[in-house]
Amino acid sequence: MVVHSASEQVLTGLDPEQRSAVTAPAGPVCILAGAGTGKTRAITSRIAHRALSGEISPRHVLAVTFTARAAAEMRSRLTVLGVGGVQARTFHAAALRQVRYFAPRLLAGRAMPELLDSKVRLVTLAAARVGLRTDRAAARDLAGEIEWAKSSLVEPTDYVVAAARALRDTPHEPAKVADVFTAYEQLKRSNGVIDFEDMLRAAVWGIEEHPDVGEQVRGQYRHFVVDEYQDVNPLQQRLLDAWLGGRTDLTVVGDASQTIYSFTGATSAYLVDFPRRHRGATVVRLVRDYRSTPQVVGLANAVIAQARGTEARLRLELSGQRPPGPEPDLRIFTDEPAEANAVAARCRSLIDAGTPAKEIAVLFRVNAQSEAYEKALTEVRVPYVVQGAERFFERAEVRQAMVALRAATRSIPGETPLPAAVVEALTAVGWAPDAPPAGGAARERWEALSALVQLSEEYAASPEVVPIGEAASVERQVTLTDFTEELARRAAQQHVPTVDGVTLASLHSAKGLEWDAVFLVGLAEGTLPTTYAKTVEQVEEERRLLYVGITRARQWLWLSYAAARSPGGRARRPSRFLPQLDRSGGTERATGTGPARRPERRRTQIVSCRICGATLLAGPDRKLGRCPTCPSDIDDELHERLREWRQRVAGAQKVPAYVVFTDATLVALAERRPGRPEELIAIAGIGPRKLDLYGESVLALVDGAGVDDVCPEKTFEIES
Repeated sequence: MVVHSASEQVLTGLDPEQRSAVTAPAGPVCILAGAGTGKTRAITSRIAHRALSGEISPRHVLAVTFTARAAAEMRSRLTVLGVGGVQARTFHAAALRQVRYFAPRLLAGRAMPELLDSKVRLVTLAAARVGLRTDRAAARDLAGEIEWAKSSLVEPTDYVVAAARALRDTPHEPAKVADVFTAYEQLKRSNGVIDFEDMLRAAVWGIEEHPDVGEQVRGQYRHFVVDEYQDVNPLQQRLLDAWLGGRTDLTVVGDASQTIYSFTGATSAYLVDFPRRHRGATVVRLVRDYRSTPQVVGLANAVIAQARGTEARLRLELSGQRPPGPEPDLRIFTDEPAEANAVAARCRSLIDAGTPAKEIAVLFRVNAQSEAYEKALTEVRVPYVVQGAERFFERAEVRQAMVALRAATRSIPGETPLPAAVVEALTAVGWAPDAPPAGGAARERWEALSALVQLSEEYAASPEVVPIGEAASVERQVTLTDFTEELARRAAQQHVPTVDGVTLASLHSAKGLEWDAVFLVGLAEGTLPTTYAKTVEQVEEERRLLYVGITRARQWLWLSYAAARSPGGRARRPSRFLPQLDRSGGTERATGTGPARRPERRRTQIVSCRICGATLLAGPDRKLGRCPTCPSDIDDELHERLREWRQRVAGAQKVPAYVVFTDATLVALAERRPGRPEELIAIAGIGPRKLDLYGESVLALVDGAGVDDVCPEKTFEIES
């Protein structure tokens, strides 16, 4: 009986690539880990393997993550592996611990300054000091711009040039932002407080400028692991370099295709350049996806295969390891309300069939899109939770707008068309219908109020609307008062407390999460990619957002877009990131609300390789049902009989052979060997007419009949 050591037992169950990552020699190691490939298992197993073999001491390891949840998971896994004492923390938590510990030494006995929870209050004061009036949304945008600058190691005096180089979409004139930045720094000092970026800088300063501190920190931490390395910003990298102090025992793990936070200062450049910056580095690629079905993995590969730019250099082609699942659905709807209602209905059916609500997610590009789904889910009694944002009617700007709308019912004439009345009321509180402002928070506020305008258009146009208190036969114009009452009703419905429910989340806030069923909605040009993506780099980041969304799904995946935002609205095109799919999958028609029924949706079937699961885009590949590079399981004898039969049929009809069936169709028949008419017609290139003409003969040949048995002297006539 062979007794394995504890360190060898850690290797049990790892795939070859994971094992290579775990057993890589000491020194710089870069693990390129695709979505669902077990990166957390790989890095925790690497720490455990080295610790249990005696190569390193757990107390000398610092593992850095980007979320407290990820750090807790890492500590938990290490405990299960029998390794305790490893420090697994976020960058900020690790820096805070060190600055607090060394504060008496660094600050001549003084305590560490108070740490700001939020910059908004001081930024508001700083803006006022330089003559700039701001609301909360504008202050949040200014705070975000200051955070970007400080994370990018940009000083106030350098901000204007740095913002121009980075093509920043600044909330105000860059020179004015620089003035606010300067005033903010002055207010911080006068109030004796620091922000999170100051804390990271203090940790760097303590190590770099105080040799005794640097020696003690580096004596404590000798082996480093950094998760999500594609999200590191220049300030965090500076701190990591200070911790290392020229040493090379560093393991990083990341996926350049999941770089989606560049607007905060995060950059994948350190991941891309890791082998150049660390000569002799070991690079391991994890490509076996254990999260998603081959069908989902195939679509993800097809989307990211079109990526361009720096991040595309490290693009990984994933290989699905789970059993095959359902094909992803691409749905096209006439308008956004129809899209939301269909998603809600599908969520309801999934839950009724046994899928827990908490295992379902609806993902969208911007938070303002959530309202339609909150309403639709409420109407079919599906509980939901909003991830990373407040519910639509709980947002401060929406509550303020509803107050303004109620006040406007006393000043706007009742005969004013509802959409015009809503626009007038919102304009009075600072909303402009022409164009959104710069800055993320201000733009999000603008989009939320725009959603109210769109709601008013839909409400006024809906034939089912009967003003509250009126008989159904009464015909009159819907007023602003009716609309405010409708908003109050919706808000009340959506305040029902929930524990577990369908997750509504933006694509950004969904990163790091996964669900059994994922709905990716609003996949139209102007939404994904957003109209604010102006540069090639920004457009590529939008593509990566879709990739992240796709890879959140374990089993079921739905992708949809609406041809128009509202009923009868301007037509839109599908997102350029969606594969060019065969749209011959049939059309279902709406039950309709108007006198003339119109198409409700078109359903596009995504065809995947029956061997590897990759999405098939080329016509011949879709006909074969497999990638051209995947191994063929053709029945050569059947293929020869089919060729001979085709030659006889073509000769009798006096037409070229390909008119009967193409070569690709014959190969598909000999590989797939259909046994029933429905299996035969499922092969691309065989429609109802050819099924009627040739189906009986082909099925007989597949069943073993000879060519002479099928058509000894038979002639085939084509109907004119």
